[in-house]
Amino acid sequence: MDLILWRHAEAQEAADGSGDLARPLTRRGEKQAARMADWLDRQLPDGARVLASPALRTEQTVRALQRKYRLHDELRPGASPEQLLALAGWPHGKAPVLIVGHQPTLGETVARLLGLPERECAVRKGAVWWLRSRERDGQLQTVVLTVQSPDLL
Repeated sequence: MDLILWRHAEAQEAADGSGDLARPLTRRGEKQAARMADWLDRQLPDGARVLASPALRTEQTVRALQRKYRLHDELRPGASPEQLLALAGWPHGKAPVLIVGHQPTLGETVARLLGLPERECAVRKGAVWWLRSRERDGQLQTVVLTVQSPDLL
């Protein structure tokens, strides 16, 4: 199974009186989302499921991809890696899953799947981590296929 984790692009700081979920992308964030969406569109198979947090900044990020997506409360800021993995169906899902979400959840998920000694891995704004599960000699393994930053596209 392929699990693609996409951190939302750069967002504005929360304005007085508005909540964290209402933070929109900055102009730079819009450009980051567009660059990464162009790259992802060329890489993602047609049958990939696309899931996103209901936060405005994640929805604006995923909209740049111009594919069908579903918003899930389980991906809100502060979600656990367990919630994310259960929603994705990792590691036995049949179709690739793209999840657009937040730190630290994405970094915690990467660290857990790769067996890193740190609890969390840094995931840059707008970046994608593409992971694949496979079985070798009866052992389930996680392989990093690519890590892509919008600044390098």
